Amino acid sequence: MSDLAPNAFIGRKDRPTDDDLAGTLGGTKPLWDGLIAEMAEQHGATIQEWKCYSVKAGWALRLIRGKRTILWMAPCEGSFRVSFILGERAVLAARQSGLSARLLKILDEAPKYPEGTGVRLHIKAPRDIPAVRKLAVIKLEN
Repeated sequence: MSDLAPNAFIGRKDRPTDDDLAGTLGGTKPLWDGLIAEMAEQHGATIQEWKCYSVKAGWALRLIRGKRTILWMAPCEGSFRVSFILGERAVLAARQSGLSARLLKILDEAPKYPEGTGVRLHIKAPRDIPAVRKLAVIKLEN
């Protein structure tokens, strides 16, 4: 996780506004907005919930379908992180899905929690989005 940028809203007590996000995300704001829209339209993740578990962690947007969290999005300076918690079946399916060597390495090195494996992706450019799409489908199917 050391190569991931820090959350841009660490130490902030109020959730970020859309203007805050635009200023922080810069050129990746269209990717952020597009991913939110795609998760809602194609996967039914229509509930959005901002969370800040501690001012030291910063703010993250949780995308939810029904009662299930699909992914988390954390704003960084000029980029953002997408995080998934994948259960055992989803991890096995991901390994069998033809992921790139880079994604398999991320999966292998991901922290393990009682609720699953915490996969984090750093989104800097459009080329980073297909991995998010693939992992979202795997999570939803498992």
